[in-house]
Amino acid sequence: MNAQVVLLALCTGLGLGSLPAAVRAPATAAALWARGRRVTGRVTARAATGPRRGGLVVFSDHLGRDVVLDPGPLGPFCGMPPVGGSVPVVYARDRPTGARLWTSRHLPAPSFGWFLSATPAFGTGVVTAG
Repeated sequence: MNAQVVLLALCTGLGLGSLPAAVRAPATAAALWARGRRVTGRVTARAATGPRRGGLVVFSDHLGRDVVLDPGPLGPFCGMPPVGGSVPVVYARDRPTGARLWTSRHLPAPSFGWFLSATPAFGTGVVTAG
């Protein structure tokens, strides 16, 4: 099989396969904006033995249960305040474990990453085809 055709298929498949995930992330953020519950969470410290850095966010859901949100390794880069600060959190009423930080940098972060990986892959496929 021709290597150029295989490269074209791989790049195009990766690029087009990443686009639904890139579109789904802003759609999820829009749904949370429209129907989500907004609460204030408090940033707490992680265990000192944990592999990740940064803090965790603790908030209470609509039933009064405490829920812990892990913003991931890039939490400080997505607008999370230092330990002890408060941050807005949004979650769907039926899924408080799927909460997200309600900051302008944290909500679009997944879609930005998917678009960033989809664009060069699809562009390589287009250049290979030409």
